[in-house]
Amino acid sequence: MLLHDTAVLFGRYARQTLRSPFQIFFGALMPLLYLFFFGPLLTGLPLGREGDAWQVLVPGLLLQLGLFGASFAGFAVIMEKNWGVLERMRVTPVSRLALLLGRTLRDAALFLFQAVLLVLAALLMGLRAPLAGILIGFGFVALLTFSLASLSYVLALRLPSPQEFGPAINTLAMPSMLLSGLMLPMALAPGWLDVLSHFMPFRYLVDAVRDAYVGHYATPTMLYGVLAAAGLVALAVTVGTRTFRGAQA
Repeated sequence: MLLHDTAVLFGRYARQTLRSPFQIFFGALMPLLYLFFFGPLLTGLPLGREGDAWQVLVPGLLLQLGLFGASFAGFAVIMEKNWGVLERMRVTPVSRLALLLGRTLRDAALFLFQAVLLVLAALLMGLRAPLAGILIGFGFVALLTFSLASLSYVLALRLPSPQEFGPAINTLAMPSMLLSGLMLPMALAPGWLDVLSHFMPFRYLVDAVRDAYVGHYATPTMLYGVLAAAGLVALAVTVGTRTFRGAQA
C-alpha cells in the first residue's frame, strides 16, 4: 500500500507541475544566470583546488539549485493546509509516509530535470567532466532535494502563514549557501571561516561533487559527502514522517 499510495500522490503532484511550465523552467533561472555572468569571471583564477573554473562552479550551482528550490517547497503545504486539502487527506487511509514521499519524489524529479538543463548549458560554456562524475552530481542533487524538501514541509506544517515561513527559510538558507562554499571553495576562506564551514553538512556534498567532476571517486571527500547525504535523508524521513503523522492525527 505504501508504494501504491506514494505512486498515486506522486502522479497527482507531477501532473500539477506539468501544468505549470513556468515553474519547471523558471526555477533553473538563478543558477543559469550565475553560470553565464559569474562563471566567466573565474576563468584563469587560482581557486584553491584541482579542476578548472567550470569544474569548481557547476557542482556548486547544482547544489544551490537543490538548496534554494527544495527549501521553499513548503509554501505548497501551507497553501494546502489553508485550503483544507490536508484535512481532507486526513480522513483517507493513505499512508502518512506516502504523504511525504509523494511530494518529495516529485520535487526530486523536478530539480533533477532542472539540473540536467544546467549541466547542458555548462557544457556549452566549456565544462568538461567525466560522465560518471556528472551522474554522481545528479545523485547528490536528488538526495539533497529529497532531504530539504522534507524538512521544508515539516517547517511549513509548524508555521501558520507564508509571511512567517519565507523569512525563516531565508534565515536558514543564506548562511547555508555562504558557509558551504557553493560559489567558491572554502579553501580560499580565512582559517576561522574554513573551520566554521566544516559544521555545515552541505559543504561535504559540494566538495564530493567537485571531486567527482575531476574524476576522483574513491576519496575521503567522497565518503564524507555520501555520509552527509545519507544522514540528511535519514533525518528528513524520520522527522517528516513523525510530523505528518502528528499533523494528520
